[in-house]
Amino acid sequence: MPRIISIHSYRGGTGKSNLTANIAAIVARKGYRVGVIDTDIQSPGIHILFGLNDNTIKHTLNNYLWGQCPIRDAVYDVTSVLQEKVNNHGSIYLVPCSTKLNDISRVLRERFDVELLLEGFKDLIKDIKLDYLFVDTHPGLTQETLISLTTSDIVMLILRPDQQDFQGTAVTVDVARRLKTPLLLLTINKVLTDYDFNDLKKKVESTYEAPVAGIIPESKDILRLGSSSIFCLTYPNHPISQAIDGIVKHIIS
Repeated sequence: MPRIISIHSYRGGTGKSNLTANIAAIVARKGYRVGVIDTDIQSPGIHILFGLNDNTIKHTLNNYLWGQCPIRDAVYDVTSVLQEKVNNHGSIYLVPCSTKLNDISRVLRERFDVELLLEGFKDLIKDIKLDYLFVDTHPGLTQETLISLTTSDIVMLILRPDQQDFQGTAVTVDVARRLKTPLLLLTINKVLTDYDFNDLKKKVESTYEAPVAGIIPESKDILRLGSSSIFCLTYPNHPISQAIDGIVKHIIS
């Protein structure tokens, strides 16, 4: 049965989009049909990790939401990023957002039909026969985010070991529980290597009464890569890649 996984954070700068791309890629490498949809319409960017740019993108999620095309026209097969090590029939597809200033301004000015977005989720899963659909959300609590959380089988909240993140995540956890999210997972990102990871995991799980799926160490290697590719595919044996593989096991178990 297909699953919808929303990956969310209360604040920007948590590495949410980067983690979404890496998690989705690893799931696809395990032989699943995976979709990724960028609903961070105000600040899109996940398409860069999959090698797409304005020259290769014709239709976007924006065009679908404005009634200019069916959502399948905004889908791009990015399976080539998985390179040659694909098990069975694993594949990955992306629905990007427009990075054009006029389009972003229009979204901020006019908003869009949230119910149509949900219909798009369903059509994507049906048309492409997806096993998993990953939704890269806009940070914070907006109407669009709340609707995404409501329809998700799994909500993964990304936070950093930072007091502002801790407070904001507490609010989001409370909202997710009120929305009766079937499964709530936490991932702690950008953690300094001199932290006691076990102690941090216990503290966070105790605070939010939710499982920590993974702790991602801070690394200059991510900065060096500069979003030029998907980290886990470039450095499969790196501690970060191993931590993300552990998160994937929580999702597909």
